[in-house]
Order: sequence, then structure tokens, then C-alpha cells
Amino acid sequence: MKNRTGEASPLRDPAHELRSDLARKIALFMGSAENRATDIPGLTLHRRIAPTAPCSMTYQPGVTVIAQGRKRVELGPNTFIYDASRFLLTSVDLPVVSRVIEASEKAPCLALSLKLEMPVIRELVSRGEIEVAQAPSNSPAMAIGETTAEFLSACSRLLDLLATPRDIPFLSGLIQREIVYRILRGAEGARLRAIATLGEQSHRTAKAIAWMRANYAKPLRVEYLADIAGMGVSTLHHHFRALTAMSPLQYQKQLRLQTARSRMLMDGLDAASAAFDVGYESASQFNREYCRFFGQPPMRDVRTLRSPSAPLLESVSSR
Repeated sequence: MKNRTGEASPLRDPAHELRSDLARKIALFMGSAENRATDIPGLTLHRRIAPTAPCSMTYQPGVTVIAQGRKRVELGPNTFIYDASRFLLTSVDLPVVSRVIEASEKAPCLALSLKLEMPVIRELVSRGEIEVAQAPSNSPAMAIGETTAEFLSACSRLLDLLATPRDIPFLSGLIQREIVYRILRGAEGARLRAIATLGEQSHRTAKAIAWMRANYAKPLRVEYLADIAGMGVSTLHHHFRALTAMSPLQYQKQLRLQTARSRMLMDGLDAASAAFDVGYESASQFNREYCRFFGQPPMRDVRTLRSPSAPLLESVSSR
């Protein structure tokens, strides 16, 4: 193809154009806000104008798509870096350390996060015409996938519904199903399929993870957890660590500490009240583990976070 001067024109890149269009739509809807829930169930938009400090948080099952900028997520020893060319898929609730590593006022980090509904995933997986690869037994419940033109087109059309709210109840579910379908067609969809498929070891382990997420303040009995998963204790430990990159005890500890931090910061609880609220029986043990995890004692950490000069945190709750 040649332009008017007779010189060869660069080939159109549909994915690049769709990323630019997606960034424009997110920026238009966000204005100067950093986080904004939308009228579309499960869809949240994000905007950052500077890199953020590392922040401990819990990622829920969902997909995060960056239209502009770059982020880094650490799950145990695993590091995931993703940008406009790659999305992040999370299959179960995972305590992580997350940060924005590329953003500026001129080119903000613009992203959308979409919660994934397991019944929808199960329904699509059950359809024989969708071929999904098997997930390696030792792969974590987090993966990076390519933002293809087809995938980006579905994301862009989902955002278009924000301009026509009356269409959301009828069309948002259909477009979200298409997004799940695009994910399942890629290699990263294998773990999502395993989590959703009844009887799979990953699905059984996900049941134990869901129980812990809902009952983090209760005493942890691994034998009871294994019964929930329908497997032996050693088997549960193996699959739990494969999915989350940590043991059940480490998982519970991170959930408790993250929740306590959020309660102190958002609800004004003191350290002792927050400790007992999330299940600690000893305030001194809570203080020791909090300091080891966040780098300083609870109330000093909260004062630092509230300080106007504190480095920008991405969030203090589930993304």
C-alpha cells in the first residue's frame, strides 16, 4: 500500500489503534479520579499520573487490562509485568504486592479491571466447541495474556455502554461473555478452565481458598481445609502452594494483615482492636508480624500512609 507521495505506508495495526481508543475512553470517563466503579457490574476503571509505591493487596478473580502505562505484581517469588500489550488474569483470590511502574501526568497509567463470574466461565467451558489447553500442575492462579485485537475490541465495546446506560442490562453480560471466551481461547485460559471445572484438583483447591477468604479471622485447621477440598493434607498443601505461591498459613496471615491495615486506615481502629478483629489472640504477635510484613509498627505505618508527603499507594484494598 502506498500513500499520496508514492511511498510505502506503514501497515495498520488494529490492536494499537484499539489500545489508543481504549485509553481515550478511560481517560474521558475518569477525569481526574484515580478509581471509579461503573454502572457495569464488576467493571472498575483506574488512573494514575505517577508510579506508585509497592502496596500489599488482594486481587480477586478477574482480568486487568492496561490501555496505557505499566504495572508490576509480585505473587510470592513470581513477578508479573504487564502493559498495553498484555493483560493480567487472576483465577482465585490472591494476596499480592502491586505497583504502577510507568505513569506520568502527560501519559497516565489507564486501566480497567473486570471481575470474572465463575458460573459464566463454567457454562462456556462446558461447551465442547471451545478447546482449552490443560494447565500445568505447578502453574500459579495468575497469568499474563496477549491483548489481541479481538480481545481489545470486546473491552472497548464494553466501555461504550457507559455512554448508553439503558443498554447495560441487556448487552454488558453478552460482551463480558465474549471477553471470557477470548481469554479461554488463549494459553492463559488453561488455569481458568481448571479452576472452573468440577472435580479438578485446582477447582477443589479453589474451594478451600474461597473458604479461607471468607473466614480468615477463624482459627485455621488444615485438616478441616483438606476436607473442604476433598483431598489429603499433603495434597492440599502441594496444590495450594502451586496456585497461590504460599502455604495456607502464610495465605491467612497476609489476608489478616492486609485487612487489619485497611481497618486502621479506613475505619480508624487502633492496632489492638484491628488485631483482634482479624483473628489475632495476641496484640504483641500482631505487632511483630505487621512490622515484619509492612516494615514498621502498625500505628506508625498508618500515620505514614496518612501523611500528605507519603508516596502514592496504588490501593489499600482489593483491586
